[in-house]
Amino acid sequence: MKKLILSTLFVSFALLTSCSDDNKDTSSCFNGIQDGTETGIDCGGPDCAPCATCDDGIQNGGETGVDCGGPDCAPCQGLIIKAGLLTANEKWTSNNIYQLAGKVVVSDGVTLEIEPGTIIKGQQGIGSLASALIVARGGKIMAMGTAENPIVFTSIQDNISVGQKAGTNLSELDQGLWGGVLILGYAPGSFKGDVKEVQIEGIPAGDTYGLYGGEDPEDNSGVFQYVSIRHGGALIGEGNEINGLTLGAVGSGTVINNVEVVANVDDGVEYFGGTVNTENMLVWAQGDDGLDIDQAYSGTISNSVVILGNNSDHGLEIDGPEGSLEGSYTLNNITLIGNLDTPGGEYADHRSLAMGADNNVYAYGFKDNSDVELDNNGVSQNFLDGKLTFSNWEVVGFDNSIFVEKVAKDDNDNDIEEKIIVNPDFNERAANWTTQVQMGANTVGANLGDFNWTYAKGKGAF
Repeated sequence: MKKLILSTLFVSFALLTSCSDDNKDTSSCFNGIQDGTETGIDCGGPDCAPCATCDDGIQNGGETGVDCGGPDCAPCQGLIIKAGLLTANEKWTSNNIYQLAGKVVVSDGVTLEIEPGTIIKGQQGIGSLASALIVARGGKIMAMGTAENPIVFTSIQDNISVGQKAGTNLSELDQGLWGGVLILGYAPGSFKGDVKEVQIEGIPAGDTYGLYGGEDPEDNSGVFQYVSIRHGGALIGEGNEINGLTLGAVGSGTVINNVEVVANVDDGVEYFGGTVNTENMLVWAQGDDGLDIDQAYSGTISNSVVILGNNSDHGLEIDGPEGSLEGSYTLNNITLIGNLDTPGGEYADHRSLAMGADNNVYAYGFKDNSDVELDNNGVSQNFLDGKLTFSNWEVVGFDNSIFVEKVAKDDNDNDIEEKIIVNPDFNERAANWTTQVQMGANTVGANLGDFNWTYAKGKGAF
């Protein structure tokens, strides 16, 4: 009987030991290696505790920055959160990352200096919560990047870090992840009712920092050069997204050059009146128009490139004055690169009362049905009167039929005016200023070597 009891105890102990060993073998959550069904070292899968999110390249979990902060990850180094009005001069430095928590406004009389190589990230949000940097009238931005160390505006979802020029987890397909940059000035614009100032789109009427326009064509809003703006265009109202760079009545005293806008939902750069001259501008993979001109903008845009993406609309969209004040823009040495997949993908649309000059334009890569439009009788009349001119276009695969004259239509696509007869036709006249060239044999257009510093170049966009 004693032997039976001992045998029973021995078997029971063996079974218990076996069960304990089995439990240890099936649960590898404490052995310091990734094994079993784990998705990380001793974490994840059906058996172990969830893994922290501190190395996945996005801001999630309880993180306060990308892969940092919160209860689980290491503290964020050099993350500075900005929100609301800047009421005193500030300097943003390249050893930090600045996060826009909503709208950040450079107020009247305030100067914001941004060092070369500085990274600014906008948080997500739509409507009133959309993030943006706004330079109000009377404020100044001194954003003086260099080709070696450009200033980068991007999304908090971008895993770019201090000292880097680009992250690894986003592409030109990632749009609308934050807002954009708006610079507003006191230069003239042509507005409905001949008022001198209006509210920029997307800023509530009660926020006076959103006003632009005035009577100083030489107004100075600072310097904005070697700046890359990526992944913006957050929705701020029904059918209304923020442009990558919005220039509202910016004066000729402002220096703007070497700016790229990549993957913006709406326009790349939009000019609302003003007199500022811009040079070496590049737009790639925008959702709407590349360069958009409105309200009698009367500056010069030179040596600039638009590269359409898979959902882009026009390379150029140009409107004229809305009031009695007239203004004439100049485009000089522009390269337009088309896209065969986008549903839109037009060269250029000249609308309302567009006035200006399209000089030295090189275009290639567009669909056969893409066109250069005179969009209604008003702009056709300006063309006949010499207020809208074209010179020295070189187009790969040029066909006169790309230049078309249209009439205004209602919401049901019905003609609402009788066509002005341009005689000879607009497309016949185009042979006077346009020639067909082979790819790369152009003598006009932008100097692409000036854009070697850009994110677009690094990604093989051209």
